[in-house]
Amino acid sequence: MKEFLPFLAAGMILWSFISTCVLEGCTSLIAAESIIKQLPIPLFVHILRTIWRNTLILAHNIVIFPLVLLAVQKPLGLGALLSIPGFALLVLNLAWISLILSLLCARYRDLPQIIASVLQIAFYLTPIMWLPSLLPGRAGTYLLDLNPIYHLIQIVRAPLLGQDVSTVSWCVAGGMALFGWCIAIIIYGLYKRRIAYWL
Repeated sequence: MKEFLPFLAAGMILWSFISTCVLEGCTSLIAAESIIKQLPIPLFVHILRTIWRNTLILAHNIVIFPLVLLAVQKPLGLGALLSIPGFALLVLNLAWISLILSLLCARYRDLPQIIASVLQIAFYLTPIMWLPSLLPGRAGTYLLDLNPIYHLIQIVRAPLLGQDVSTVSWCVAGGMALFGWCIAIIIYGLYKRRIAYWL
């Protein structure tokens, strides 16, 4: 329980943040339809509003984590500060994911339901409710190393639990941010002028 309860608490809090950002990011442009048609505000502002709102909700939810650590008598070390750059990298990835999905969902209105179903499956495939150490070797390769969500959660959760973040997780998260933003900028540049007509 001393190992599992903090692991579960951090995982659930971060998963709630990630899934809500993605799902609300899908409909962020649709929800801002009236503003987009009336004011010449950059479209990315609506994505930032969604992420900022969910960051404030995360700040309220993260208060539970120190209480869990207190309950299991597990100290929070200085290594937990490494979760700050990890969180910044997580937000950077969520921003480009939300931007691409918001553009796609503005064009194809049934897509948010599909993404919600995919996220539900990803929840069970990602070590949030179960410990990664419970997996046998080959299954661990598929469910952990090839799971980008696991790496995004791990760069924030591991420092909070007093664990070292693997170099693979940092490289995957950084590579995703770099590659994802390149794709997002291209897609945004091609379709930003059509958004008002799609809405």
